[in-house]
Amino acid sequence: MWTAILVFLMAERINLRQLDYFVTAAETGTMTGAAQRLYVSQSAVSAGIGELEHQLGVQLLIRAKAKGLTLTTAGHRFLPEARALLTRSEEIQVGMREVGQTLAGRLVIGCFTTLAPFLLPRLLEEFRTAHPKVTLDFVEGSLNELQDLLREGKCEVAMLYGFDVQSGIDFEELRTVEPYVLLPPGHPLAETAEIRLPDLDGHDMIMLDVPPSLRYFTDILRCAGVIPKIRYRTESFELVRSLVARGAGYSLLLQRPAQDVSYEGRRLQVRRIAGDVDRLSVGLARPSSSRPTRRAAAFAAFCHAQMEHHPAAEQGARRYGPMNPGFPAAVSS
Repeated sequence: MWTAILVFLMAERINLRQLDYFVTAAETGTMTGAAQRLYVSQSAVSAGIGELEHQLGVQLLIRAKAKGLTLTTAGHRFLPEARALLTRSEEIQVGMREVGQTLAGRLVIGCFTTLAPFLLPRLLEEFRTAHPKVTLDFVEGSLNELQDLLREGKCEVAMLYGFDVQSGIDFEELRTVEPYVLLPPGHPLAETAEIRLPDLDGHDMIMLDVPPSLRYFTDILRCAGVIPKIRYRTESFELVRSLVARGAGYSLLLQRPAQDVSYEGRRLQVRRIAGDVDRLSVGLARPSSSRPTRRAAAFAAFCHAQMEHHPAAEQGARRYGPMNPGFPAAVSS
């Protein structure tokens, strides 16, 4: 695919600078903003984009003094392709410079909002140690937001749950995780070591409302014959924990911090779900239509190695047991 596109660009005499002007103008929203970011004149950006539009035979941007720049339908369609071409060209240049040497360049990864605090810090630090010439950056978002960012070329790979993965996105599983019940001390169910889902029927629930959490947890409960009695819903993981600690209800979660206390310092009770429950995959996603760069491929391999080195069973050894102050960092699940 890339060969055919590059042949087309060469035939039409479209150059990478024109693509860079277009992508930067689309991101900044103005010709002036693009010129400032690229350290060129505004007239050079305007002329380059105009020439690009002439060569493609379509209008990519609508210019309006009051509103700045707006992408046309053709512009929306061309933008991810232009980003991918620029990324690929950088990869080729770096690859030629670094033949037989270490990886280099910039890699943007995405991460599901509630997974980020548990996975990103260690991965960012240890990947940088393994590949010091790679500049690693990240964006956070919901499941749908991350898949949009992948399609738009704003990140190369994303760490997310394998639930509601859309067409055109490839998903590679790293591990599976299971939900648990979070309770306040003194809750009627807190005295049991394991909780049957039907026993949650009628109790107030605090729902983590970040896609796909709402649907996933609702499906789990309904399969057990429970219609969740949602008292509060929030997109904040820590607000869920604080509300539970205050006695507002129970919750179902997938991640567990190293300390079972809320931001206010109030204790929380964690209980395993009795019986079989659908586990959820955690993995890496990328656009099906694009070839991963060497940096993205190296990051994927690094993630697999990290998951093998820190298996879920090992990390979850204290998950439902007594507090262990010596447990490293945080538990991801």
